[in-house]
Amino acid sequence: MANPAFDPKLIEPYVVRDPQAMAMNIAKAVENLGKAASEWIGPRERGEVPNSAAEPMNELVKTLSQIAEYWMADPKRTLEAQSLLLGSMFNVWMRTAHKLSGSAEAPVASAVKDKRFSDEDWERNPFFDFLRQTYLVVGEWADRLVEETQGLDAHTKHKAAFYVRQLMAALSPANFIATNPQVYRETVASNGENLVRGMKILAEDLAAGRGELRMRQTDYSKFAVGKNMAMTPGKVIAQSDICEVIQYEPSTETVLKRPLLICPPWINKFYILDLNPQKSFIKWCIDQGHTVFVISWVNPDQRHADKGWEAYIREGIDFALETVEKATGERQVNSIGYCVGGTLLAAALALHAQEGDDRIASATLFTTQVDFTFAGDLKVFADEAQIGDLEERMKSTGYLDGQKMAAAFNMLRSSELIWPYFVNNYLKGVDPSAFDLLYWNSDSTRMAAANHSYYLRNCYLKNNLTQGKMELAGKTLSLEDVKVPIYNLATKEDHIAPAKSVFVGSQYFGGKVDYVLSGSGHIAGVVNPPDKNKYQYWTNGAPEGQFEDWVETAKEHAGSWWPHWQTWVEALDDERVPARKPGGGKLNAIGDAPGSYVLERV
Repeated sequence: MANPAFDPKLIEPYVVRDPQAMAMNIAKAVENLGKAASEWIGPRERGEVPNSAAEPMNELVKTLSQIAEYWMADPKRTLEAQSLLLGSMFNVWMRTAHKLSGSAEAPVASAVKDKRFSDEDWERNPFFDFLRQTYLVVGEWADRLVEETQGLDAHTKHKAAFYVRQLMAALSPANFIATNPQVYRETVASNGENLVRGMKILAEDLAAGRGELRMRQTDYSKFAVGKNMAMTPGKVIAQSDICEVIQYEPSTETVLKRPLLICPPWINKFYILDLNPQKSFIKWCIDQGHTVFVISWVNPDQRHADKGWEAYIREGIDFALETVEKATGERQVNSIGYCVGGTLLAAALALHAQEGDDRIASATLFTTQVDFTFAGDLKVFADEAQIGDLEERMKSTGYLDGQKMAAAFNMLRSSELIWPYFVNNYLKGVDPSAFDLLYWNSDSTRMAAANHSYYLRNCYLKNNLTQGKMELAGKTLSLEDVKVPIYNLATKEDHIAPAKSVFVGSQYFGGKVDYVLSGSGHIAGVVNPPDKNKYQYWTNGAPEGQFEDWVETAKEHAGSWWPHWQTWVEALDDERVPARKPGGGKLNAIGDAPGSYVLERV
């Protein structure tokens, strides 16, 4: 159907009706922006915050300059690059001219499902439509330049592609007042009151971060750990320097004889598995008849600077195993490791195999990488120069600040986890709504210097675990020694532990591995209660051959993988005994779940 000629009424919502009110509010917004600037500058002038803003920019400029050098070194290549861009821009001009003249034009295909451009004026209004198309064309052009650059090693090209995506996400016209139609209309309609509110929120977020921007993603006032999150009843029955061990109250008359020990990641906190009663994997396991124990890691400070992986195994996993045996009388456990907690668990299993320790009878790994060949965009941050710089910075404090790691994770999905909140909070001046998952996501943890350095070097940089080169406790570890049955869960859209990476790692264990692929991503694909009837999962036997072939012939199952896992566990040992109370009469409770370590905030 032909479009009508350009309608002047389209610009009416963008015309300022009360210039005086607008000017007054702009002045107020600038005043609030000044307060925000003071919150940023003050801690740096007092030496409370190191001025490290240039560090990531240095790496970006150094990497992208190699792309520019390749295309500018040869005049033919320079002309090719220019022609490619100019040709695409000419097409944009032609589409815009057709629209202004009333001719029908199809939307740019790559923008159809882009949430940033969901407002109808991105296509209806020629000005915003031109901006949108130009942005998409430039982004595709930049991606192509990186892809076609020759002579770069794989890591540098990966970094360049990542940095281009970050730049394009930041430069989206959706992120600016005058180029976002929805923000522009709201600014005009409210005479700039949205900017007054937004700059006030910006100042508050900088104050909350003590000079670092702590962008709010949810309404923090609506949540409290132990009050309406992490509510499953239980007791802290043991405590070491780096963890607390929680045993949960039973909800069934009988329980599986073999207890369940969960080793969560120390990046963020364990209560992702216990957000609330409706989403709690921990509660669900209890209701299926498991005696559940959870390791709650300390939020480390300078005292823990020298705590490396061996300490986390000895004072974490092994300490928890001793606690389980004291509380239940059972020597063997089923275990679960989530993300880096699963990587640590895999290393512990390899170490235990050499030491003749068979206390872990089975292992379930959630979104866990043991091989880092296909580890995704986090590898961008893992080269000798960047790790060396990070280690130098950690020397002064003994840890990596939790906000630094949180920022790295958010950058992996900046178009979803950074810029929409920037627009909503600071341009629209709207406080975010309450969302428990995003509260957990913001509850970041510090990383002990020795632990984090060991992890980055042995896993992301050198991939030592699957190469049989990881050294712990004076031993060289081999996953081939791990013979216990393993349930290895990956998630289809995982940006932290890609499904292919998990699949490849599965092939290095010495025993039987059941690889299961869940729908959704790193969190939602794991925390997927059966009664929600969401997503799906795929099974296809042993993880052999190529990942793509496994996926192509895999069988899809509707809903949650949780019941499938429960069947797998019970097939190993379904013997039941009377339900056990926390501590089992042998260990006195130190406190109620979720304990004290989890309450320590960055």
